[in-house]
Amino acid sequence: MSVRVTVPCTRAQGEAVAGTGDLFPDSPNPPVLVADEPDESKPDQWLLHAYFEHEPTGHEIATLTNLGNGPPRFEQLGEDDWVTMSQAGLQPIRAGRFTVHTPTYPPEPDRINFEIDASLAFGTGQHATTSGCLAALDRLEREGGRFANVADIGTGTGLLAFAALKLWPESKCIATDIDPVAVDVARDNAAINGVKMGHGAGELLLAVADGLDSPMLSARAPFDLIIANILAGPLIELAPDFVKVLGPTGTVVLAGLLDTQADGVIAAYEELGLTLRNRGSGEWPVLVCERTA
Repeated sequence: MSVRVTVPCTRAQGEAVAGTGDLFPDSPNPPVLVADEPDESKPDQWLLHAYFEHEPTGHEIATLTNLGNGPPRFEQLGEDDWVTMSQAGLQPIRAGRFTVHTPTYPPEPDRINFEIDASLAFGTGQHATTSGCLAALDRLEREGGRFANVADIGTGTGLLAFAALKLWPESKCIATDIDPVAVDVARDNAAINGVKMGHGAGELLLAVADGLDSPMLSARAPFDLIIANILAGPLIELAPDFVKVLGPTGTVVLAGLLDTQADGVIAAYEELGLTLRNRGSGEWPVLVCERTA
């Protein structure tokens, strides 16, 4: 028997889901968790799906329900191995020189590969924003961008910080998230992908932070590259803080906004003296703004 249990959740809750072994320590066969975004016009309304190969217990249902913000919905899925299918259905993401894949898929030759487990899966909208950020970082490096001090704000899985360290291996990078579970997830993913942890060049520092409110961020500033894949509202609210900790020739990569929200975000940063370098394209554009000397 296969059962899928679905609970509504926010984007932050979906991105912060940790490995099933930690969430269901008493379950001999824990479910696979997949978060997705069913409606791109509602970027903060996600669904969290749990694929069970058995009838879920009351404790498992309660644990899952606590990860979201609404009542669970149950579906009988027949005799197919839906756990394997749920993993296999997550196709690799290719953006620039990068490929992001689950353990189901092997690394691709002549690419920069990152492995993210299916239990930390990307939703539809997150595909667009994440791949767009990867492509933007790749483009910056190809165009001659050189960065020595990087901050990834709202890191989620840690992926964009990993990418920055691959492109600029001598840089220092700090990645933060408001959710401590997300920071734990990023730490686990760093180990899986061979990302070195630490304070030095070529190493990643992780911290829990609400926006720029962290002594670690203050100590690291000014940054010459800030990456923020969050939402339009927080991007506008954080604009003064971002500009304050940006170096004299710094760059910001902004994502998580719909195309209809781009003008408002751009205006917030241009009012503070930054120049739009690249607006991006599509439903989920990635904005690149810079401060020039």
